[in-house]
Amino acid sequence: MSVSVFVQDRKHRPLMPCRPARARRLLKSGRARVVRLFPFTIRLTDRLIEDSKLQPVLVKIDPGSRRSGFAVVRVDERGDHHALFFIELVHRGASIRDALTGRSACRRRRRGNLRHRAPRFLNRTKPQGWLPPSLRHRVDTATAWVAKLVKLAPVTGIVEELVKFDAQKLQNPEISGTEYQQGTLFEYEVREYLLEKFGRKCVYCGAENVPLNIDHVVPKARGGSNRVSNLVLSCVDCNQKKDAQPVDVFLKNRPEVLDRIKRQIKKPLRDAAAVNATRWSLFNALKAFGLPVETGSGALTKFNRHTFGVPKEHWLDALCAGRVNGVHYPEGMGILQVRCTGRGSYQRTRVDKYGSPRGYLTRQKRVHGFATGDMVEAVVPSGKKAGTHRGRVAVRASGSFNIQTPQGVIQGISWRRCRLLSYNDGYGYAWLRPAPHSSSV
Repeated sequence: MSVSVFVQDRKHRPLMPCRPARARRLLKSGRARVVRLFPFTIRLTDRLIEDSKLQPVLVKIDPGSRRSGFAVVRVDERGDHHALFFIELVHRGASIRDALTGRSACRRRRRGNLRHRAPRFLNRTKPQGWLPPSLRHRVDTATAWVAKLVKLAPVTGIVEELVKFDAQKLQNPEISGTEYQQGTLFEYEVREYLLEKFGRKCVYCGAENVPLNIDHVVPKARGGSNRVSNLVLSCVDCNQKKDAQPVDVFLKNRPEVLDRIKRQIKKPLRDAAAVNATRWSLFNALKAFGLPVETGSGALTKFNRHTFGVPKEHWLDALCAGRVNGVHYPEGMGILQVRCTGRGSYQRTRVDKYGSPRGYLTRQKRVHGFATGDMVEAVVPSGKKAGTHRGRVAVRASGSFNIQTPQGVIQGISWRRCRLLSYNDGYGYAWLRPAPHSSSV
């Protein structure tokens, strides 16, 4: 897939990355050893960094709310950036948020039913620069991968796209001047605003002169927010019938009503708010590496992308971030997708939807030398599951494992068929197919 291989000297210091063909020759001749598989790294046994010629290498970042793009590039004499390696980092901030919400609900239930203890939310102080765990995760994982790349390549600088989203501009492109001080609720309370907006009647059935409730079009149980654009007026009967159903399911037999409501729903700004809240924390964390940190705006990235004819992707946005004279990336270059998975759970009991225990997990993390989250390769010679399966393993005490592959989950693989590739490091790895319109400029 035309992706570079990271190289270290015999003292594990980074050298210039090489092409896969050269790495194969070094391994075949015995001059190199494999250090790690993701990203693939070799260590030379007969060379030191003093005997090698290094070139400027940059780590470029396009931070995002759900996914971040990384590009390791070589800078030539003309200032052109040549891509050596692409990474797409998939964050799990939403999973962390949902887990914290579930824990909060459990604590609330203990206080209400068991009178366990009084709430303790007024005696906590937060340090300067505190971020919620779901946002702190984005900063920490991006910083952790920069630290990994600094150890694998002779990095001389870091480039970050320091983007800022205008939340009001996203909703109203024509806003200007004092209109920024007059938001959606200017001179209105929420209920009065909704009453006037929807003509004091239920948006679902059109009932008037009845008690009206405030309803979430996208239910909070399904990730909906309290933004005014997600709130409508509903009579008691419609509110109870809709419950936590998606609006598409509730109004599947009334498409005209569904279309009217959808036109009133505006794009949620949760992702833009996450990027705005973490951009300076990430910048300050990158400065701690002691390397020059260059920043570029989103407009500059877009200008570079259009100038050099680069398609819109996270990793290619990272390639175009900052000041560049030209960008080059080989045809068919692969992208390593890194999915944040965590290192497991302390939970020892599986529960059903009512919170009652339905099964217990083994206390022994390793079974026959394997642990859940390890990358393995299983070769099954015959049967319905015949073939070679590579992916993350989920272990059982019985020795019958499940393997999560890009094509799906392969269940019931014996541990005897498995070969360990790498230990669980909190990430899942997969190679993405390159975009068909990839080019070099």
